[in-house]
Amino acid sequence: MDTNQHSKIVHFIWSIADDCLRDVYVRGRYRDVILPMTVIRRLDALLEKSKQEVLEKKAELDELGIPDQHPILCKAAGQAFYNASPFLLKDLRTRNTRQSLKVDFEAYLDGFSKNVREILDKFRFREQITTLSEADILSAIIEKFTSNEINLSSEAILDLNGKELMPALDNHSMGTIFEELIRRFNEENNEEAGEHFTPRDVVKLMANMIFLPVAEKIVSGTYLIYDGACGTGGMLTLAEDSLSKIAQSQSKQVSIHLYGQESQPETYAICKADLMLKGEGSEADNIAFGSTLSADGFYSSEFDFMMSNPPYGKSWKIDQDKMGGKSGLTDHRFVIQYKDEPVYKMITRSSDGQLLFLVNKIAKMKRKTALGSRIAEVHNGSSLFTGDAGQGESNIRRWIIENDWLEAIIALPENMFYNTGIATYIWLISNRKTEQKKGKVQLIDASKIYVPLKKNLGKKNCEISEEQINQICQLVINPIESDISKIFPNEAFGYYKITVERPLKLKNIEPNKIYSAKEIKEMIANGLTDENGYPVVKKIHKGKKANPIYGLFELTIDGKQEVVEYEVDASLRDNEQVPVLEEGGVEAFFNREVLPYVPDAWIDSSKTLIGYEISFTKHFYKPVQMRTLDEITTDILSLEKETDGVLKSIIGAETV
Repeated sequence: MDTNQHSKIVHFIWSIADDCLRDVYVRGRYRDVILPMTVIRRLDALLEKSKQEVLEKKAELDELGIPDQHPILCKAAGQAFYNASPFLLKDLRTRNTRQSLKVDFEAYLDGFSKNVREILDKFRFREQITTLSEADILSAIIEKFTSNEINLSSEAILDLNGKELMPALDNHSMGTIFEELIRRFNEENNEEAGEHFTPRDVVKLMANMIFLPVAEKIVSGTYLIYDGACGTGGMLTLAEDSLSKIAQSQSKQVSIHLYGQESQPETYAICKADLMLKGEGSEADNIAFGSTLSADGFYSSEFDFMMSNPPYGKSWKIDQDKMGGKSGLTDHRFVIQYKDEPVYKMITRSSDGQLLFLVNKIAKMKRKTALGSRIAEVHNGSSLFTGDAGQGESNIRRWIIENDWLEAIIALPENMFYNTGIATYIWLISNRKTEQKKGKVQLIDASKIYVPLKKNLGKKNCEISEEQINQICQLVINPIESDISKIFPNEAFGYYKITVERPLKLKNIEPNKIYSAKEIKEMIANGLTDENGYPVVKKIHKGKKANPIYGLFELTIDGKQEVVEYEVDASLRDNEQVPVLEEGGVEAFFNREVLPYVPDAWIDSSKTLIGYEISFTKHFYKPVQMRTLDEITTDILSLEKETDGVLKSIIGAETV
């Protein structure tokens, strides 16, 4: 379809809202009618040619008492759906009264196959019928959608002489038109857009990053693409298109199947409808409804490629409660056995579950194929650093990095999304790293790579051009060090969180006196503290060697040299972070950074935890260059001349 025809259809459908709905709906709710009616009209047009055959087959099946009629009626319709009512949409234009039109229109909707009815139910379209009927605009809307001014059929409209008046509308073109309508509605509802609509430039960047690095490894065969927060499905369909083009360029024959899950009813309906309108009715059946976290629709499935823009900064408390609460949650995706920890929890704060979507995808990676799996997912900055050592977010980062799955993180420009101006990042995950990338993580600062928009779309005021997308992708394909690309060993992001203890000290203690065990017990029972006192013993360790760094000291008790552990003063307890790559390890750090200031301190090794965090600021921040003394002096002298000696009289000639 040419651009003019595409624009004409979009404009016509868009104008229906202004012509028919203006006095009945607020502008933000036009979509409640226009989107489902667009779906209905397109499906109706596709079914028109086989309508009689479907009705005959329906009567035959009813007479035979066959209950499962869906596959047979779909075959009769030649589609993945059907309508077994006696009506076509255009037949309803002749109804004389509002009531008869309402009854017949509802019967017409009831005639659709279950998969179409589910879409209409999730649109909550039936709730609109009473409003449309009472306002007496249902007839006008049907009239508009079945008008000869546009053609939503896959058959061309011809005149009496067989000359084409309007071209056929293929599935791809219909899908493009539907996506354009969705985009327009999203832009008009900026406060909602970012919840389920990722800008196309960001999606293209994500798709290129998961496909282009392995383009030469794509072989003929079947590939599964998954999005666990699929929204309206735009990310899935663009990913499918990208993979198809790469396969075609490699002369490979591929079969691509799309899978997704969405929890918002209308968004779910749009996703399924979009796939159906593109002629991918069977793919529409692979879109699950419900929460990916608490009601995973693909619990045991594995996928080749995965992409998502999950919700961030959004509570998942309801999901957590459904899954058994924070202490009772045992889902194998988020609670695993890892290294020496039989119960390794990757459960984030209930106020933000974004990283759980990434864990869910990693659980669905293919581990027995040559290509493995590749994942691209959008996050805000909190996923990089939120969560202390041993907490859910840190445990997730540790699990990913120590397993060498994190390939790269790309910082995007601010104001890239419709409903937020905050910094966002793309995490790139792979379980088949190249030799060059093994054991390493690449950080790319693409925050300054963008072109400004002529007009803001909500908070979005910039975009990444095709050329810039290629620039960023080339850094991923051929990782090099530069001002915007840094490469680190995996361990560079790890640290040990150590607990530094200090001894409890008591009143009236004579520093040089040798105490009995009984006296020490009595002193511990007293619990009186004094910074000038002598430390008391918490426990005597038989058969162990003294190691002051880890709290084992020598002390004379009842005339004997004992290895003891002092009673801890909890009020003096402190924590330190020691980089995993610290030269000399924890002990060197402790000797250098702690003991010179608190010589009676030690490390409680039983409390040592491993944490991981990633700081873009640390690696890419460029401080503002301070002005030189000569530059400042020059400015002062210049100011002195301008003030005609006034400054000199104030601060003194010698100073200047």
